[in-house]
Amino acid sequence: MRTIRPVSSAAQLVVAIGVLAILAGCASSPPRGASTTTVRPPSGEARPPARGADGPGANPPPDLARVADAEPRIETIRPSGPNKPYQALGRDYVPSAADAPFVERGLASWYGRKFHGQRTANGEIYDMYAMTAAHPTLPIPSYARIRNPANGRVVIVRINDRGPFHAGRIVDLSYVAALKLDLLRGVAPVELERITSDEIRAGTWRREGDGATRMAAARTSVTPIAPVTTVAPVVAVVPDPAPVDVAMAAPAPASTTIVSETASPVRRSSDAGRGFWIQLGAFREHDGAQSFQRHVGADNDAGWLAPLLSTFADAALFRVQAGPYTSRDEAEGAAARVRSALGIVPMIVERR
Repeated sequence: MRTIRPVSSAAQLVVAIGVLAILAGCASSPPRGASTTTVRPPSGEARPPARGADGPGANPPPDLARVADAEPRIETIRPSGPNKPYQALGRDYVPSAADAPFVERGLASWYGRKFHGQRTANGEIYDMYAMTAAHPTLPIPSYARIRNPANGRVVIVRINDRGPFHAGRIVDLSYVAALKLDLLRGVAPVELERITSDEIRAGTWRREGDGATRMAAARTSVTPIAPVTTVAPVVAVVPDPAPVDVAMAAPAPASTTIVSETASPVRRSSDAGRGFWIQLGAFREHDGAQSFQRHVGADNDAGWLAPLLSTFADAALFRVQAGPYTSRDEAEGAAARVRSALGIVPMIVERR
């Protein structure tokens, strides 16, 4: 029979110390949801979600296009908490606690179920089906009117979170806010206007075009453009002056900083020079194309594109293209440079 030896007192002491160390380590871990000094990472950064991980979820609420806009009301703006200066991705941000008018133009992105149910900067629970948004420096809480110049749609959101932190992006919209603006395909130019407390008190914040009913009506008049999933430049060979039948590459995260007030006039497709052109985007509204062209031309990493950009009216769309290039190799090299600078998957068009 095997002999069982008693455990020595020294060994018992070692085991006891190990157990105490484990318990101490567990006790020192912050509980889930505890307040920390970290800031929510920008959409698409820090452990990107797996394919299909973002979007409306398995069982979204019905009729999301008719979700009512946020209803502005007077709320206390505290100089502490989410309105204190903070740092994100190596940059310093100083939020404003003043009740002052604020107008901004830039790129909008959105965040969905990857953050659904998590806490926002002011401690509320993020609801991707509520009309909310994140802004780097606007007072929290506050209200803003967001307009998509590509289709004229307008929504009103409540700012309750911080972000985005990409250069050129000015607002991160909830999933439903992006849906109502038809911005779910990617990053796109928007116009933002803060609604002040004075406007709320006086009731002057209401404008023609605001409201879920008008937004839902506008939505029925726009046919979505299918997103482009290919990562390689697409080449379309079209004998001029026939229409250029190419789809818009959905704008991926872009880097934009300054918005110029001027852009080149719209040209006809038949006026384009022969050769190869890089298409950066296609828009149903002239304002959307011009705003996008201004953003690209003013980007610090893509300023070399400015003298090459043109907007062409073609087949009921306004197409922003750069060129012409004398060879396909030259155009593909420029397309790769565009993708690196702006995160956009361009399309190449050959005109003969």
